[in-house]
Amino acid sequence: MIKGNRMHNGWPAELRDQLLQKKEELSSRLDRIHLNVRRPLHADSKERAKELEDQEVVDALGNEAREELAKVSDALERMDAGSYGLCCECGNPIGEKRLLAYPYAEECIDCATLGEERRKRM
Repeated sequence: MIKGNRMHNGWPAELRDQLLQKKEELSSRLDRIHLNVRRPLHADSKERAKELEDQEVVDALGNEAREELAKVSDALERMDAGSYGLCCECGNPIGEKRLLAYPYAEECIDCATLGEERRKRM
């Protein structure tokens, strides 16, 4: 069982703290990415081409961070609303081990596996 003395809507405060820490980390990463992308480009065309390639990679990393940040924010909202830990597909509880490994999981392992199998067939 998840251990913790303090609780937040039935969940140990440590789990909420972990999500808040992840949210802060991702927000900070996005800030650094925005600063990187806003840098002026080099005047030399070869250097500029390299910088544009780098910006594409940084932009992709930014997209990943934004997606993860949205998942973390959604998990915190579900925690506040009292629906955290319930599968959004079937309504059954999400396993404790899954939440410990992936604290912003929206689906139980069965529904997540089924969804993955469906996506592979497409």
